[in-house]
Amino acid sequence: MEPSSDIFRTVEKASEEILFKEKKSKFYGSVFPIDTEEEVKQIIEELRKKHPSAGHICYAWQIGTQETRYRANDDGEPNNSAGMPIYGQIQSFEVTNVLVAVARIFGGTKLGVGGLISAYKTAAQTALEASKIIEKTLQSQFELTFAYDKMDIVMRTIKQKQLEILSQEMNLDCKLIISVRQRDASVTLQTFGGIHQVKIREI
Repeated sequence: MEPSSDIFRTVEKASEEILFKEKKSKFYGSVFPIDTEEEVKQIIEELRKKHPSAGHICYAWQIGTQETRYRANDDGEPNNSAGMPIYGQIQSFEVTNVLVAVARIFGGTKLGVGGLISAYKTAAQTALEASKIIEKTLQSQFELTFAYDKMDIVMRTIKQKQLEILSQEMNLDCKLIISVRQRDASVTLQTFGGIHQVKIREI
Protein backbone atom coordinates (compact mmCIF):
# COMPACT_ATOMS: atom_id res chain seq x y z
CA MET A 1 0.00 0.00 0.00
CA GLU A 2 1.28 3.46 -0.86
CA PRO A 3 2.06 5.53 2.27
CA SER A 4 -0.10 8.41 0.96
CA SER A 5 -3.11 6.22 0.30
CA ASP A 6 -5.97 5.77 2.78
CA ILE A 7 -7.24 2.66 0.98
CA PHE A 8 -6.16 -0.86 1.88
CA ARG A 9 -7.06 -4.36 0.71
CA THR A 10 -8.23 -7.09 3.07
CA VAL A 11 -10.61 -10.05 3.09
CA GLU A 12 -14.31 -9.56 3.72
CA LYS A 13 -14.76 -12.64 5.92
CA ALA A 14 -13.17 -15.97 6.82
CA SER A 15 -12.73 -18.10 3.70
CA GLU A 16 -14.04 -21.57 3.05
CA GLU A 17 -11.31 -24.05 3.85
CA ILE A 18 -9.52 -25.37 0.74
CA LEU A 19 -7.71 -28.68 0.39
CA PHE A 20 -4.48 -29.12 -1.55
CA LYS A 21 -2.91 -32.60 -1.80
CA GLU A 22 0.75 -33.40 -2.45
CA LYS A 23 2.10 -36.99 -2.29
CA LYS A 24 -0.75 -38.06 0.00
CA SER A 25 -0.10 -35.17 2.44
CA LYS A 26 -3.15 -32.96 2.88
CA PHE A 27 -2.81 -29.20 3.23
CA TYR A 28 -5.91 -27.35 4.47
CA GLY A 29 -5.67 -23.61 3.79
CA SER A 30 -7.82 -20.91 5.43
CA VAL A 31 -7.87 -17.11 5.43
CA PHE A 32 -9.24 -14.96 8.26
CA PRO A 33 -9.71 -11.19 8.65
CA ILE A 34 -8.03 -9.94 11.87
CA ASP A 35 -7.51 -6.59 13.58
CA THR A 36 -5.25 -7.62 16.47
CA GLU A 37 -2.46 -10.10 17.14
CA GLU A 38 -4.50 -11.52 20.05
CA GLU A 39 -7.06 -12.97 17.61
CA VAL A 40 -4.41 -15.20 16.01
CA LYS A 41 -3.90 -17.50 19.00
CA GLN A 42 -7.61 -18.21 19.33
CA ILE A 43 -8.04 -18.99 15.62
CA ILE A 44 -5.02 -21.35 15.61
CA GLU A 45 -6.37 -23.14 18.70
CA GLU A 46 -9.72 -23.63 16.92
CA LEU A 47 -7.90 -25.06 13.89
CA ARG A 48 -6.01 -27.51 16.13
CA LYS A 49 -9.36 -28.74 17.47
CA LYS A 50 -10.76 -28.98 13.94
CA HIS A 51 -7.72 -30.93 12.66
CA PRO A 52 -6.52 -33.06 15.62
CA SER A 53 -4.47 -35.28 13.28
CA ALA A 54 -2.56 -32.32 11.75
CA GLY A 55 1.13 -32.50 12.61
CA HIS A 56 1.69 -28.84 11.77
CA ILE A 57 -0.49 -25.75 11.56
CA CYS A 58 1.71 -23.17 9.91
CA TYR A 59 0.63 -19.59 9.38
CA ALA A 60 1.49 -16.00 8.64
CA TRP A 61 -0.30 -12.77 9.42
CA GLN A 62 0.02 -9.08 8.67
CA ILE A 63 -1.64 -6.17 10.45
CA GLY A 64 -1.51 -2.47 9.68
CA THR A 65 -1.51 -0.15 6.71
CA GLN A 66 1.07 2.66 6.59
CA GLU A 67 3.10 0.74 9.16
CA THR A 68 2.71 -3.04 9.03
CA ARG A 69 3.55 -5.80 11.48
CA TYR A 70 3.78 -9.43 10.48
CA ARG A 71 4.79 -12.86 11.73
CA ALA A 72 5.48 -16.16 9.98
CA ASN A 73 5.36 -19.43 11.94
CA ASP A 74 6.73 -22.78 10.70
CA ASP A 75 5.21 -24.74 13.62
CA GLY A 76 7.98 -27.36 13.61
CA GLU A 77 8.49 -27.62 9.86
CA PRO A 78 12.06 -26.91 8.60
CA ASN A 79 13.08 -23.25 8.92
CA ASN A 80 11.36 -20.92 6.44
CA SER A 81 9.70 -23.83 4.60
CA ALA A 82 6.12 -22.92 5.59
CA GLY A 83 5.52 -19.57 7.33
CA MET A 84 7.51 -17.43 4.88
CA PRO A 85 6.01 -19.01 1.71
CA ILE A 86 2.57 -18.30 3.23
CA TYR A 87 3.60 -14.72 4.07
CA GLY A 88 4.89 -14.32 0.51
CA GLN A 89 1.34 -14.90 -0.73
CA ILE A 90 -0.05 -12.24 1.64
CA GLN A 91 2.42 -9.83 0.03
CA SER A 92 1.65 -11.09 -3.46
CA PHE A 93 -2.09 -10.47 -3.01
CA GLU A 94 -1.31 -7.08 -1.38
CA VAL A 95 -3.66 -7.69 1.54
CA THR A 96 -3.33 -6.73 5.20
CA ASN A 97 -5.22 -7.36 8.45
CA VAL A 98 -5.26 -11.04 7.50
CA LEU A 99 -4.17 -14.39 8.88
CA VAL A 100 -3.47 -17.25 6.46
CA ALA A 101 -3.14 -20.69 8.08
CA VAL A 102 -2.34 -24.07 6.56
CA ALA A 103 -2.91 -27.32 8.47
CA ARG A 104 -0.84 -30.26 7.21
CA ILE A 105 -1.78 -33.90 7.68
CA PHE A 106 1.23 -36.05 6.83
CA GLY A 107 0.63 -38.67 4.15
CA GLY A 108 3.65 -40.88 4.78
CA THR A 109 5.99 -39.47 2.11
CA LYS A 110 8.52 -36.76 2.97
CA LEU A 111 8.35 -33.82 0.58
CA GLY A 112 11.73 -32.25 1.29
CA VAL A 113 12.22 -28.55 1.93
CA GLY A 114 11.56 -27.56 -1.71
CA GLY A 115 8.39 -29.65 -1.78
CA LEU A 116 7.16 -28.12 1.47
CA ILE A 117 7.80 -24.57 0.27
CA SER A 118 5.85 -25.26 -2.92
CA ALA A 119 2.97 -27.01 -1.11
CA TYR A 120 2.50 -24.33 1.59
CA LYS A 121 2.76 -21.56 -1.02
CA THR A 122 0.15 -23.25 -3.24
CA ALA A 123 -2.23 -23.90 -0.32
CA ALA A 124 -1.96 -20.25 0.79
CA GLN A 125 -2.39 -18.97 -2.77
CA THR A 126 -5.47 -21.16 -3.38
CA ALA A 127 -7.04 -20.09 -0.08
CA LEU A 128 -6.50 -16.40 -0.91
CA GLU A 129 -7.92 -16.93 -4.41
CA ALA A 130 -11.03 -18.41 -2.79
CA SER A 131 -11.41 -15.37 -0.50
CA LYS A 132 -13.40 -12.26 -1.29
CA ILE A 133 -10.84 -9.45 -1.26
CA ILE A 134 -12.28 -5.99 -0.65
CA GLU A 135 -10.98 -2.44 -0.42
CA LYS A 136 -11.48 -0.49 2.79
CA THR A 137 -10.69 3.09 3.68
CA LEU A 138 -8.82 4.20 6.78
CA GLN A 139 -11.16 6.05 9.11
CA SER A 140 -10.69 8.75 11.76
CA GLN A 141 -13.14 9.17 14.62
CA PHE A 142 -14.27 12.44 16.19
CA GLU A 143 -16.35 13.33 19.22
CA LEU A 144 -18.82 16.21 18.79
CA THR A 145 -20.27 17.93 21.86
CA PHE A 146 -23.00 20.58 21.54
CA ALA A 147 -26.20 21.95 23.03
CA TYR A 148 -29.64 20.85 21.79
CA ASP A 149 -30.19 24.09 19.87
CA LYS A 150 -27.27 23.13 17.61
CA MET A 151 -28.76 19.74 16.73
CA ASP A 152 -30.25 20.84 13.39
CA ILE A 153 -27.06 22.37 11.99
CA VAL A 154 -24.90 19.48 13.20
CA MET A 155 -27.18 16.81 11.74
CA ARG A 156 -27.57 18.75 8.51
CA THR A 157 -23.77 19.01 8.19
CA ILE A 158 -23.33 15.28 8.89
CA LYS A 159 -25.90 14.42 6.21
CA GLN A 160 -24.42 16.87 3.73
CA LYS A 161 -20.87 15.50 4.24
CA GLN A 162 -22.18 11.89 4.28
CA LEU A 163 -20.47 11.09 7.59
CA GLU A 164 -21.21 8.02 9.67
CA ILE A 165 -22.58 8.31 13.21
CA LEU A 166 -21.11 5.55 15.41
CA SER A 167 -22.87 6.46 18.67
CA GLN A 168 -24.92 9.23 20.24
CA GLU A 169 -25.71 10.32 23.79
CA MET A 170 -28.45 12.82 24.55
CA ASN A 171 -28.11 14.09 28.12
CA LEU A 172 -27.77 17.72 29.20
CA ASP A 173 -25.60 18.16 26.14
CA CYS A 174 -25.53 16.09 22.97
CA LYS A 175 -22.52 13.93 22.22
CA LEU A 176 -21.93 12.18 18.90
CA ILE A 177 -19.09 9.96 17.77
CA ILE A 178 -18.62 10.19 14.02
CA SER A 179 -16.40 8.32 11.59
CA VAL A 180 -14.83 10.04 8.59
CA ARG A 181 -12.47 8.96 5.88
CA GLN A 182 -8.91 9.73 6.96
CA ARG A 183 -8.20 12.00 4.01
CA ASP A 184 -11.22 14.16 5.00
CA ALA A 185 -10.21 14.45 8.67
CA SER A 186 -8.72 17.96 8.57
CA VAL A 187 -11.66 19.34 6.55
CA THR A 188 -14.10 17.80 9.07
CA LEU A 189 -12.21 19.42 11.96
CA GLN A 190 -12.41 22.81 10.24
CA THR A 191 -16.09 22.40 9.31
CA PHE A 192 -17.37 21.59 12.80
CA GLY A 193 -14.78 23.79 14.49
CA GLY A 194 -16.28 26.70 12.56
CA ILE A 195 -19.78 26.14 13.98
CA HIS A 196 -20.35 28.32 17.05
CA GLN A 197 -20.57 26.35 20.34
CA VAL A 198 -19.81 22.98 18.79
CA LYS A 199 -16.76 21.24 20.21
CA ILE A 200 -14.91 18.62 18.15
CA ARG A 201 -11.95 16.46 19.08
CA GLU A 202 -10.28 13.48 17.47
CA ILE A 203 -10.41 10.24 19.47
